[in-house]
Amino acid sequence: MSQIPAPEVGAVPDDREAAGHHAVPQGAVPGEDVRAEAAPQHAVPPQAVAEDAVPEDAVPEDVVPEDSTPDLVVAEGEVPEEQVAFDINDFPGGARGAIEAVLMVVDEPVTELSLASALELPVDDVAGHLDALAADYDEGNRGFTLRSVAGGWRVYSRSEYAPVVEKFLLDGQQAKLTQASLETLAVVAYRQPISRSRVSAVRGVNVDGVFRTLLTRGLVAEVGAEDESGATLYGTTPYFLQRLGLGSLDDLPALAPYLPEVDVLDELAEQGRA
Repeated sequence: MSQIPAPEVGAVPDDREAAGHHAVPQGAVPGEDVRAEAAPQHAVPPQAVAEDAVPEDAVPEDVVPEDSTPDLVVAEGEVPEEQVAFDINDFPGGARGAIEAVLMVVDEPVTELSLASALELPVDDVAGHLDALAADYDEGNRGFTLRSVAGGWRVYSRSEYAPVVEKFLLDGQQAKLTQASLETLAVVAYRQPISRSRVSAVRGVNVDGVFRTLLTRGLVAEVGAEDESGATLYGTTPYFLQRLGLGSLDDLPALAPYLPEVDVLDELAEQGRA
């Protein structure tokens, strides 16, 4: 009798392949899902990935992207870098030296409140230091003086040295106001608020051109309007007080000593009516 050859291990009859069954690999347990065999041999099962592995596109926690700006966190009690911290007593000249340093760089009168805020001192202490500095300059016959002008303090050259300063800075080419400008400015200073037409009536001439000059130089400014006519009213500016060295309009000199006698006024009035 002829011997029938034994089928190969894992071989599946043709009729089962026709039925759509997959071949069972060698060593596989019957009944288990063997569809994973279809995957490429180099594929790594999810269980084979280490827990601490990091994907290539992941960003470490301690790395900040270039386009992001981390928030600045200032610990309690620390001073931000942009804010300058100092102790006024650490300066060689103390508070007075610090006040002098500030006064040297201002281009307009600075108030006691502004100085107190900058130096972190009480306003009363700053006022006392300013008065003491002004007294020291006067007693020392310095070429400059510290004066309270237009609500603030500023260092000025002493008036006794005006010829020297004028020669050095202006060399005889000082830009002065014309007589018409000075007269118009005086009318505004003593009669403000006042309209342009009223100034023209006082001076007896047109003052439009003069007003443009005074406005350009910052000596006068618009301060309101008349209720009835709506005409623009003008007044002097803080710069006017600064230029004249006055603390307020109350410091303007009285006009009475400069006014003509009554008979002269009557004569001028008669000439005006003639």
